[in-house]
Amino acid sequence: MGRKNWIAVASAEHARHGCADPHKGFMQVCHGKCGPLKRVSAGDRVAYYSPSLTMGGKDKFQRFVSIGVVQAGEPYAFDMGGGFVPFRRDVAYVATREVSILPWLDEFEFVENRQHWGYKFRFGLFEVSEHDMRLVARAMRADGAMLGFDASSIPAPGDTGSRVDA
Repeated sequence: MGRKNWIAVASAEHARHGCADPHKGFMQVCHGKCGPLKRVSAGDRVAYYSPSLTMGGKDKFQRFVSIGVVQAGEPYAFDMGGGFVPFRRDVAYVATREVSILPWLDEFEFVENRQHWGYKFRFGLFEVSEHDMRLVARAMRADGAMLGFDASSIPAPGDTGSRVDA
């Protein structure tokens, strides 16, 4: 079985916290539940989408915030204080820029109905095609080689092709 591609959902504040230290990156999904993290394997790619800046916020952000590769190891509990002990997986994040999802909606395979494009994000973590992950990586100007894409499959960082991002 090959590598899988995932989109995780969290506020920008939380997603940025997970990739703030490139040597100790992590992912946490679905309010810290362990079950969803067990579906993710070492070598899988994960991109974080943030619908808002803050958890539960009404502020529309609608941007991809980070992208990386899941590292070896099982989900583990992490005490964040105040009685909150969520489960995490380690992730090696790559340097990127945050990018709006809106200019890319018509190109994603996971968007089945343009009118209700945000529906899948309600799951907190969902699998996407390699095509969709390449699109996210390209939009974010991520280094495709660091994400395990072959050199011919994704433009180099800074090369967004003909697409102009908003």
